[in-house]
Amino acid sequence: MSMITTDRIEKKIQLRHPRSKVWRALTDAQEFGSWFGAVFTEPFKPGVRLRGKVTHKGYEHMTMDVTIERMEPERLFSWRWHPGAAQPGEDFSDEPTTLVVFELQDVPGGTLLTVVESGFDQIPLARRAKAFRMNDEGWAMQMKAIEGYLARSS
Repeated sequence: MSMITTDRIEKKIQLRHPRSKVWRALTDAQEFGSWFGAVFTEPFKPGVRLRGKVTHKGYEHMTMDVTIERMEPERLFSWRWHPGAAQPGEDFSDEPTTLVVFELQDVPGGTLLTVVESGFDQIPLARRAKAFRMNDEGWAMQMKAIEGYLARSS
């Protein structure tokens, strides 16, 4: 029996690359931006709030706003953000944030990357389902994006 949860999204992908390379793609601001679709001008560091211009077609008017929480080299990288795409005139800054955690594990032939975004049950009910759906679809696309990025940068 599979349990349906409204509070967390979890995606996994097995990547045929060493953990060090996957880690760099996640935590080097330039590398991250090239596969994720955002431009950051400052490095990722725990405790730092960063804003990056979104480069995805149709979303160029948006800014990705993250606060880096933890960086445990080649193991765990996490940040907080406001889920869901804010349209012009919308402001989610007073809302609770969700926590995005990337975990890396060695597996035969490469690295298992797991991303978990949690905290959706704290998001206001009026936009919770939409934010969850958008981010669930978004993380599925981003897992393919990092896989493609790593394959191209081999």
